[in-house]
Amino acid sequence: MGIMRITRWIGIAALTMAWCGGCSGDSAEREAKIREEAAKAAAQAKPVVEEASRDVKAAVEGAKEGWQKGSKKKLDLNSAAEDDLTGLPGIGPREAKRIIKARPYHEPHDLVSKKILSESAYQKLKDDVSVQ
Repeated sequence: MGIMRITRWIGIAALTMAWCGGCSGDSAEREAKIREEAAKAAAQAKPVVEEASRDVKAAVEGAKEGWQKGSKKKLDLNSAAEDDLTGLPGIGPREAKRIIKARPYHEPHDLVSKKILSESAYQKLKDDVSVQ
């Protein structure tokens, strides 16, 4: 939608220039009018360009984050060693031992249903674990 608005303002600026080119009168006056209309069109297009720039940046960041998360291998709760489990966010040696003791797991959310972790603690690591 942003590009269409930019194109519209550029078209308006071009029509204004063409219209002023056909005007009678002083060329300096025509030139000033053309500059004024071009400046108005540029001022109206600037927020649209800035918004499009922010949207592109957000899309790039989202793709980058997805790429990074997708490249990580998830930790299997049923076979991970204590050292591996302590590498998860919010998991210390005590929690790791509790996770191992409560095996087997049928799904990652069993950590909450078996009262090994709170829901908030689970939310921090849910994207890093799986059950095989």
